[in-house]
Amino acid sequence: MPNHNLHGKLEFLRQAEKLKSVTRSAHTSTGRRESTAEHSWRLALLALVFEEELGDVDICKVLKLCLVHDLGEALSGDVPAPQAHTAPDKGMNERQDLIAMTSMLEPSMQGTIVGLFDEYEAAASPEAKVVKALDKIETLLQHTQGDNPPDFDYAFNLEYGRQYTDAIPFLASLRHAIDEETRKRMTR
Repeated sequence: MPNHNLHGKLEFLRQAEKLKSVTRSAHTSTGRRESTAEHSWRLALLALVFEEELGDVDICKVLKLCLVHDLGEALSGDVPAPQAHTAPDKGMNERQDLIAMTSMLEPSMQGTIVGLFDEYEAAASPEAKVVKALDKIETLLQHTQGDNPPDFDYAFNLEYGRQYTDAIPFLASLRHAIDEETRKRMTR
């Protein structure tokens, strides 16, 4: 059986495992901070569940983008959206970490993974635009069901990522429903 860079692929997967320990600012329904890996998993599930409503997009590519979009956070961690203005090089730093993480892969595989990341960052295709919007929607959905701390800033969510979610009619309506849940959480 050919090797196909078995050791390099396993080492990459070991690096990617670190994403399971990177926590985000969102909390689960039990009050634990969620991991970036958990967010990416539910983002992919969201895409699968709403596949028929997403229009003419390649669902396989959408799922690949979901898997790769935050992978670079495995090395340097997550920057919460409200603090993103303090980290203007976030995308570039994640890209550099992703290049380091994939350095043990064959150049074609590394190029595929980094290319998917670049496509997502630039929202350069219909699939990337869908994933950008779904990424925001997954975060907003988590904030409506999480056991968040008392000082959680729900008002931030009402504008967060709107340029992506409002660009696709179905996702704008999905966003509207989640915004209603956010408003309810604000009055508790």
